[in-house]
Amino acid sequence: MARRDTDEPDERRGRRSGIGDARAFTPRGRTTRDGLPPEHDGRPRARTGPAAEPDPQAEAELQRRRAELRMVRGGRAEEGRPPQRLGRVTGAPRQRPRRDEDDHEEDFAPEPPPRRAGAGSAGRGRPGVGRPAFGERTRAAARDPRRGDRLPPARGRTDQRRGRPSSPPVEPPKMGEPRRRLRLATALSLILFAVIGIRLVQFQLTDAPAFAAAGLKERLDEVGLPAPRGAIYDRDGAVLVKSVEARFVGVDPELVTDVRGTAVALAPLLGKAPSELEPLLQKGRQEVSGAKIRFRWLLRGLDVQTANTVKALKLNGIIVDRDERRDLPGQDLAANLIGFTGTDMNGLTGIEARFDDVLRGRNGELVYETGNGQLAKPIPGGYRKETPAQPGSSLMLTIDWDVQFQTQRILFENMQKVKAIWGATVVLDARTGELIAQASYPTFNAADPFDAKPEQLADNASSMVVDPGSVHKAIVLSAALEEGVVEPDSTIKVGPSIRKGTQTYWDSHQLPEGTKITLPGLMAFSSNVATIKIADKLGAEKLYEYQKLFGLGQPTGIGVPGESAGMLQKPEDWSGTSYGSIPIGHEMAVTPLQMAAAYAAIANDGVWIQPHLIRKTIAPDGKVTEPAPPKSHRVISPGNAAALREIMEAVTSADQATGHSAALPGYRIAGKTGTGSQVVDGKYVKGEVGSFIGMAPAEDPRYVIAVFVKTPGVGAGGKVAGPAFRDTMAFTLRHFKVLPSTVKSPDFVTHY
Repeated sequence: MARRDTDEPDERRGRRSGIGDARAFTPRGRTTRDGLPPEHDGRPRARTGPAAEPDPQAEAELQRRRAELRMVRGGRAEEGRPPQRLGRVTGAPRQRPRRDEDDHEEDFAPEPPPRRAGAGSAGRGRPGVGRPAFGERTRAAARDPRRGDRLPPARGRTDQRRGRPSSPPVEPPKMGEPRRRLRLATALSLILFAVIGIRLVQFQLTDAPAFAAAGLKERLDEVGLPAPRGAIYDRDGAVLVKSVEARFVGVDPELVTDVRGTAVALAPLLGKAPSELEPLLQKGRQEVSGAKIRFRWLLRGLDVQTANTVKALKLNGIIVDRDERRDLPGQDLAANLIGFTGTDMNGLTGIEARFDDVLRGRNGELVYETGNGQLAKPIPGGYRKETPAQPGSSLMLTIDWDVQFQTQRILFENMQKVKAIWGATVVLDARTGELIAQASYPTFNAADPFDAKPEQLADNASSMVVDPGSVHKAIVLSAALEEGVVEPDSTIKVGPSIRKGTQTYWDSHQLPEGTKITLPGLMAFSSNVATIKIADKLGAEKLYEYQKLFGLGQPTGIGVPGESAGMLQKPEDWSGTSYGSIPIGHEMAVTPLQMAAAYAAIANDGVWIQPHLIRKTIAPDGKVTEPAPPKSHRVISPGNAAALREIMEAVTSADQATGHSAALPGYRIAGKTGTGSQVVDGKYVKGEVGSFIGMAPAEDPRYVIAVFVKTPGVGAGGKVAGPAFRDTMAFTLRHFKVLPSTVKSPDFVTHY
């Protein structure tokens, strides 16, 4: 390395050597501006000897570098940074840039001119002139505007000291693009405003109705509009049961402050003892959820006047509000047939239950907008919607009030004479199949049904199952006449008894062996032997077929819940004794109503008509709807039906006949007595069921009446069934103004 010429004047002489001076003015990490003396004009000079003339190529390179630095400074200004002043020579910033380990060091001084011959080492040793000091470079001061980092060091010079070739020149860094950033910011703003706008539209159009409805719901009050239950009338329009406005009395136990005093005050008005009311007024919790009990019923169906008195007491926790109750003017009149409703006006038994969907109306609702707090009153002009209540339809029955009343009275009086267990009476219109009356004993007060015993609630005529006994013999004779097995004037040889299987069957009126008995005699004496012999000729299949045609062993469909179907044995199931028992009405089960309908077919010239109870339906607007015609079919011919009716007249008119107690003066009566047993779960129960079924007038029957009575003793039922039939038939014929018979019953020959 050449030494500095000591003869060259140096204004820093005496301080440092040439190398030291260079390092002092161009330390690592400093710019040429910081290391040049104040009088330096930025042009390269020789360190010794006379001043060298400027080189045009060096001047051009210097101008190019200055232009590059201006571009760099201009890019920073675009990024929002204030432009920095350029140095006089290199354009470097006045501030010394902070050193960063990742930054490259570069000399921003202009490239020295090419060395000339003879120059030697004249340019060495002076700082800031010619090429940089040995091994030292300045830090790049510019930053890359795209990365936010400093610009990479300028390249393209040759490290002459180390003899490395120069790198290819690097393109100047790209300037910032404000228009691109502006477009991006605009797009983001538009997206933001679009989202906000869509949400506002959603609030205004999509969600607004929901918000409005939610707010409105908080201001709405609802009032139920109860729908009256339809009434039930008799055939002439007399009210059997109807709904009347009433009140209920309830209690919120949490609000009762004086349990004892409240119970004492309510007791006389509600018709209950204070000790009965006190437990209902006590606070309590529900068994399942454990929540506080906030309501209990005290009384339903209270009349309006009494309820107003209760309300006037202003007792804490006591609630009085609108209710409905069923009013039955007849109380127990046809109670077993009509049934009753529950506390919620839903039918529970009888017609009330069977036709509940017709009788029950649809409750309405009044919804209106109210204020809050003390202004909790309807808002004039506010929301108001009323759904009118739809009252239930009413039913007009085929029942006649007067006949029903007399039928029940007569049955009850006769039942009490023999201390009967139960009884049933059915009154049918033979020509139409309409049920005129249907009484059950015992009965109950339908106005207060919840105190009744279970046996008092049943409709015995349609639910009790019995073996019919001798009343079944009319079915055997009908089939035999229709099939030609016997003729009206036929006779049958009989004896005192007959054996079938393991059973011997005896007659109550025993005749010598070989006696010829007529068909009127068979019915008058109720001959088991003659009936079994005719059934043998008829055959089990034919008898079973006619039993079905007469409606036995199947529900009549009258419309009363709980109706029993009875039971018939198919011929293939018959045993040896069945050939003797079934023809006389045993080993089978029927209901009193089924047997009444079978006799009505004989009275109606051989046509069976389904018994029915509903005459018409009356809508709330008064529109009348009649039910579909009842089912009907022919069983026997009119001639055979008329012949059989005449044969059965012997039961009430022939000497020593079994049905004299059922005879009715002035009218020809055709009928039959019977004795059987009640069947429960397929087994006979203790006691006897006596019966009588008849029709009048026999020459042209209008009504059929069946009476069944179960007594604890033997024979008592037959003694009361006949008289009960007679009295009921007498009133029915007079009530409907049926003229007495003009021709007397024939004189019957019973046996030879």
